[in-house]
Amino acid sequence: MDLNCLFRPSTMAVIGVSTTQDDHPANVIYSKNHLRYPVKTFPVNPRGGFIHRERLYESVEQIGEKIDMAVIAVRAEFVPKVVEECIQSGVGGAVIISGGFAESGNQEIQDRVTRIAGEAGFPFVGPNCLGVYSPDYVDTFFLPGERLIRPEKGNIGFISQSGGVLVDQMVKFAGQGIGISLAVSIGNKACIRENEMLQYLDQDLGTKVIAFYIEGFGRGEGREFVKMAEQCSKPVVVLKAGKSTRGMAAASSHTASLAGDYRVFSEIMKQHCVAEADNEYELTSFCESLSCYPKGISGRAGIITLSGGHGVVAADACELHGVDVPEIKEETKKIIREELSPEIQGIVSLDNPLDLTGSCRDRDILVAATHLSRDDSVDCIIALLLPYSPLISADIGAKLSQVARNEGKPLIAYVPNEDKYKIIIEGFELNNIPVASSVDGAVFMAKALKRCRRI
Repeated sequence: MDLNCLFRPSTMAVIGVSTTQDDHPANVIYSKNHLRYPVKTFPVNPRGGFIHRERLYESVEQIGEKIDMAVIAVRAEFVPKVVEECIQSGVGGAVIISGGFAESGNQEIQDRVTRIAGEAGFPFVGPNCLGVYSPDYVDTFFLPGERLIRPEKGNIGFISQSGGVLVDQMVKFAGQGIGISLAVSIGNKACIRENEMLQYLDQDLGTKVIAFYIEGFGRGEGREFVKMAEQCSKPVVVLKAGKSTRGMAAASSHTASLAGDYRVFSEIMKQHCVAEADNEYELTSFCESLSCYPKGISGRAGIITLSGGHGVVAADACELHGVDVPEIKEETKKIIREELSPEIQGIVSLDNPLDLTGSCRDRDILVAATHLSRDDSVDCIIALLLPYSPLISADIGAKLSQVARNEGKPLIAYVPNEDKYKIIIEGFELNNIPVASSVDGAVFMAKALKRCRRI
């Protein structure tokens, strides 16, 4: 199936626009795209008429133009007929946001829609979904534009069975400065499922990391998914819901999913190099880290800190999350100590974590990062930067980024996410270095690189 008609449409028909309810989902979708997006948008209602002085078409056929995407927002019992009309009119594909299908016990209607579309090779997203948010192209979410927080355009493709989780994750991405290439809520996934989205995003030039929120699969589908993920040219991140007995029951009632045996699925993901995030915060950190460093590591971290306490917290977090904190070679310690500022040579601790103390300068951090990068006992560096220290400049992010670029070893930074320290954070982000807003977040980023390692 050619899915560009759904994710990069030039024309769109919104079917189900109301003449009496401005807050009807179809009206929200029509107004948003008609006013704010380049996709040419046509409203459809069988009764015809006008909406805000724009013509309401009685059918898709009446529009008289080739329609790439139809957004269907009518009652479930009317959807099969609408899909047939779209196929007859040469529409490229559809997003079915209507609910009342398998998730409500109406499997027969969903099967009928799937059969009609399948026989015609007609792709659709849904039903029971928010649909597609493609930056610069289209937004089928039936949520008012002023309520949404959208990330900037970026390189993360995010696919979710739950529209609510998708929207909430977009808020977290925006807060962390993570951009998205495509966001799709697939709902009951009666046609387009995770495997089709994985295949599409693997070929999408604007996507570097592919992330999923998954509640369950059809029988045998999960194993096929992880096999495809292993062969994918890009890192794949999964947040799996339905881990508990109650969670499995909730998943079944939400999108009619088969949650399956979580422990088996989790173990299979590990074997096939899929980075499983344990929660939504890990998902955010994993996506940011892997968008900068798509190749996995064995997970041996060298930690540089300006505070002994932060070093202890980081070491504990590393042990908890399976990231090693190995001993640094004596030769490396000797070189670092010799090149540090004389004022701190006698007070630093160069065991891992390396505590440079709050009296260090930019140059001391750069010295430690340079030589730690050349020590083969570590394969990534976590730099805990506390901008409160008086001798640390606003340029430390840019300077440390250059060390990472020159040495070629993954560097992950922790900087408190405050406007006052924005210039430091930007120094990293402009050089494609991931920045966490917590110590745990920095460790999560290292964990992601380990989970994507191909043995």
